[in-house]
Amino acid sequence: MSMALASTIALSVPGSAGGISGVFVQDDRVVVRFDDRVNGASAFLLDTPRRIALDINGAQVGRGHFAPASATVTAVRQGQLSNDTARVVLDLATPATLGQPAIAADGKSLSFALQGVTDSRFRSEMGKGRMRFDAPANMAARPQKRLHSITVPIPTAARGVALPPVEGAQDGARPLVVIDAGHGGHDPGAVNSEMGKREKDVTLAIAQAIRDQLVKSGRVRVALTRDDDKYLILQERYGIARKLGADLFISIHADAAENTEAQGATVYTLSETASDREAARLAARENKADIINGVNLGGQSGDVSSILIDLTQRESLNISASFARLLQREAAPYVPFRSSYHRFASLMVLKAPDTPSVLFETGYISNAQDAAFLSSREGQTKIARGVARAIEVHFARKLAMRGGPSGG
Repeated sequence: MSMALASTIALSVPGSAGGISGVFVQDDRVVVRFDDRVNGASAFLLDTPRRIALDINGAQVGRGHFAPASATVTAVRQGQLSNDTARVVLDLATPATLGQPAIAADGKSLSFALQGVTDSRFRSEMGKGRMRFDAPANMAARPQKRLHSITVPIPTAARGVALPPVEGAQDGARPLVVIDAGHGGHDPGAVNSEMGKREKDVTLAIAQAIRDQLVKSGRVRVALTRDDDKYLILQERYGIARKLGADLFISIHADAAENTEAQGATVYTLSETASDREAARLAARENKADIINGVNLGGQSGDVSSILIDLTQRESLNISASFARLLQREAAPYVPFRSSYHRFASLMVLKAPDTPSVLFETGYISNAQDAAFLSSREGQTKIARGVARAIEVHFARKLAMRGGPSGG
């Protein structure tokens, strides 16, 4: 079979910059070509959806489009991680791993075979972490332990917002949880006009109840992004957690739906692809919180490249998903959950790459029963107990994995 041009990417940099000049696929063989010598590369696998990610040192992204011409590779995406490192992501139709990876002796091309494998083998190979292949002297691939460092530019944490006090045990070694009460100020969030309930009031009361419960337990430190009726842009919310070095970020919300029968709690974690139409609807609504009267107060695009999400947040996403399951398990005795309790959406408030984060929709303010529960002292106390229980179990597990003391 003759070589098919799977992607031709026009150069966007001078020849000396090592720009990506093309990505080619021939049956099960992938070749990435450069206009100048590159310094080395590494690769790792990603799941849901399946992808192969390549980090290329000494390279710059090119421009152009990719026309799928392979039964295995359905799309190619690229992004610039730093001044001298480009990333290429291959979307896979079927599970495959890299075989015989090598960089040419002149450093101007990178090639490897696509080896079809089973789902279980793909996950096993993914767990081995990053594979590195050098150029050009030592072209043998050698596995490397996965690194969880952040290597891409990220937005400034917050624009001059004052950091809130950290409450609870003053032992700096204890984990820090940041609780974010959604909406506030001129942004009321969802409203139940018949009952006179506003999301911003309910979320603040619940966040305060969770804080009080955690302070009472003494096992963690806690801070609130807002402790009054204050407006914060989404970047400032997760920025506070990042600046404080939070170990966990929980954004508290109350959902609304046209169907007033809809009720129950849901936990959302970050994904560029919404898990369903309802998740996409919620993300579209929540991500507009920065836009008031047509002006984007956040000052930044709501888009975050899926490549950057893939590469900077993988470990945080895994921890976030694990906590979402734990939250439902531990809080279920106190809080009614929806049957499909864990959903995924591209929620701006969850996009801190180095902080495990969840958005907790505590119920539907548009539902009379949920609204009464969320706005009552009894309901807020029950939610706080469930959330606090999940937080304590989460960090107890982490401590046990490190082999640390279990004292309270």
